[in-house]
Amino acid sequence: MKRFALSTALLFGLAACGGGEPAADTADTGAETAPAAQQPAAAPGEMTMPDWYQQNGNAVTLDIVAGATDKGNHWNYNGAQFGEMTITVPVGAEVTINFSNADPNMAHSLGISPGFDSAPAMVDPTPVFQGAITQNPTSLTDATLPGESETVTFTASEAGEYSMVCYIAGHAVSGMWVHFNVSADGEAGVTGAPM
Repeated sequence: MKRFALSTALLFGLAACGGGEPAADTADTGAETAPAAQQPAAAPGEMTMPDWYQQNGNAVTLDIVAGATDKGNHWNYNGAQFGEMTITVPVGAEVTINFSNADPNMAHSLGISPGFDSAPAMVDPTPVFQGAITQNPTSLTDATLPGESETVTFTASEAGEYSMVCYIAGHAVSGMWVHFNVSADGEAGVTGAPM
């Protein structure tokens, strides 16, 4: 009984976030603070043009780094994972992705897959655009190894919502994916970019 009461007290104490307010008061203030703490993964907001995204007319060049930070055990793209970033290119763009692997321990891959909001356990390594995938994308020994880089080029020929994903088993479901949208109205840039 004491463990249950202590656990319950800690839970209510954490929910209050105010250092000692009674649980009854949290019902009144919780609604005011919840939206700031629970933003959607693909953070809404202004589209930006980070330095790793370059556009010149119809040509878009993206410098994407696997393991750019140690976030998620280096299983991220430019520091983003679990769809918290959305890269948008205009329909018809000739996209070049300069992909490099900064993860000190693990091979990674990159490809443009059908869109999802929660990665499946296994992602089919068939890209939605011809050429939009790195070499040997499912291989732990032949994908893009630590310190290596690879370039893929493709035409974003159809507007829609897609995902940029690592195809090595377990990587996408562990967070190694972001949203990749092709805009019919010419919109271009990134939302939710962590770096």
